[in-house]
Amino acid sequence: QVQLVESGGGLVQAGGSLGLSCAASGRTFSRYAMGWFRQVPGKEREFVAGISWNGGSTYYADSVKGRFHISRDKVKITMYLQMNSLKPEDTAVYYCAANRDPFTAEIHIPGSWGQGTQVTVSV
Repeated sequence: QVQLVESGGGLVQAGGSLGLSCAASGRTFSRYAMGWFRQVPGKEREFVAGISWNGGSTYYADSVKGRFHISRDKVKITMYLQMNSLKPEDTAVYYCAANRDPFTAEIHIPGSWGQGTQVTVSV
């Protein structure tokens, strides 16, 4: 499995920007579709953004489309989430994940999770 560690969370005012990173271990990072999810207390974890195994396609939840941008760097073995025009409703613990199976366009079944990083957007 791919080991994942998130970083970059924090506190930001509404309308501001924040970038998250997800560092992966293992030489097989480039084989897996990856994504970002988020969760608030009392609610289910929800999908935010995903990127195909080769980086050729990206997709977003409607709630973040046009504001968030997902990318990956095979050399640095890292995935990123740039979050712009943040809203208080974006407040959550953000998790990165890698698909269970390799060589897919979408993250259908997460097989590896990071520990999560808190993002808080103040009014």
